[in-house]
Amino acid sequence: MRNPLEVVAALGGVAMKASVIEAGVSVYRIEEAVSARLLVRPRRGWVALPDADPHLVAAARAGVVLTCITRAKRLGLWVLREDGPHVGAAPHASRLDLRTPDATVHWARPVQPRAAGSLEDGILNTLLLIAACQPHEAALAVWESALRQRLADRSELARLPLRASARRLLEAANPFSDSGLETIFRTRLRWLRHPIRSQIWIHGHRVDFLIGERLVVQIDGGHHVGVQRAEDVAHDAALMLLGYHVVRVTYDQVIERWHEVQDLIMRAVAQGLHRAA
Repeated sequence: MRNPLEVVAALGGVAMKASVIEAGVSVYRIEEAVSARLLVRPRRGWVALPDADPHLVAAARAGVVLTCITRAKRLGLWVLREDGPHVGAAPHASRLDLRTPDATVHWARPVQPRAAGSLEDGILNTLLLIAACQPHEAALAVWESALRQRLADRSELARLPLRASARRLLEAANPFSDSGLETIFRTRLRWLRHPIRSQIWIHGHRVDFLIGERLVVQIDGGHHVGVQRAEDVAHDAALMLLGYHVVRVTYDQVIERWHEVQDLIMRAVAQGLHRAA
């Protein structure tokens, strides 16, 4: 007879009781483990390890799945902000045991079927809910992150019944952006009537953006310190000797003080620094 703790662990730490029984554990062994507090009951018909992922335990207790930006973040996709947990519920669900007041519940019927006992949504449902839930630039950053990591495929997405917001995301998505920050940068400058190319190799190094022929924009994250910072400075100097002009900005500027970034770029363009001499 299989060990109930090992079976529940193999099922993700939180599982439907029926799934544990199907895996070869008797009802008696399950109840014995619960009585000994080796397993807990988040909800009737469910069991979990005492140290199981609290997000999964909460989803089982509430009868929902983790989805939208909450699921995207757990998948390692680039998420700008998470304003509380986002969960998906069946359209016919009535009472949900949600103990988090800032939770967002998505009642939409899933495009990708959810198997019984699922606590985390599929990538297709996740992306479509993000398209309807998040602002365009924030949603685009997640979509591009999913394409870049090959968690989703453009042709697969195109065959789904997409609403207008999702269709716009698919048309705009570029799987070659290095990060969501670059996605947001490019989106906010889409009105500029000059070519903007991302992740261009110049003089043996990759630059974040090249506007026109000569204006380089580099976005610094938290890792641009120490040796990395010294290399960046050296490459900036090399680019300037080759006739390029470099504008270097930070994450905080792009996200919180965009007007400063845009002003720097517009002043550079006004002087013709984006054109070859």
